[in-house]
Amino acid sequence: MLRVVAFLVALFIAGPALAQMACDKRTEVTGHLKRKYEEAPIALGVANNGGLVELLTTEEGKTWTLIITLPNGMTCLLAAGEDWETIPVAQFGEKT
Repeated sequence: MLRVVAFLVALFIAGPALAQMACDKRTEVTGHLKRKYEEAPIALGVANNGGLVELLTTEEGKTWTLIITLPNGMTCLLAAGEDWETIPVAQFGEKT
C-alpha cells in the first residue's frame, strides 16, 4: 500500500498532465480497489465542484482510498493509506 501512496504523491507533485493517469471510469476504479484491496465504499458526499467524493476501506480498516467522481464521469484517486479508524460522530452542541 505504501507504493500506492508514493505513486499518488508523485502524480500530484508532477502536475496535472500526469495526475490524469490516476483517473478512469468509476466501475474500473472501484472494481480494481475491490479486487486488489477488498475495499468498498463506506461514506460519500458532494463536493463544491459537483463531484461525488467517496471513501472506500476494507471491512477491518486495513487500507483506505479517497476518490472523486467528476461531473464528466471520470473517477480520480485523491489519497490512500492504511489503518482507517471510524470515530463516533459527536452530537451537535456536544462539547468535545
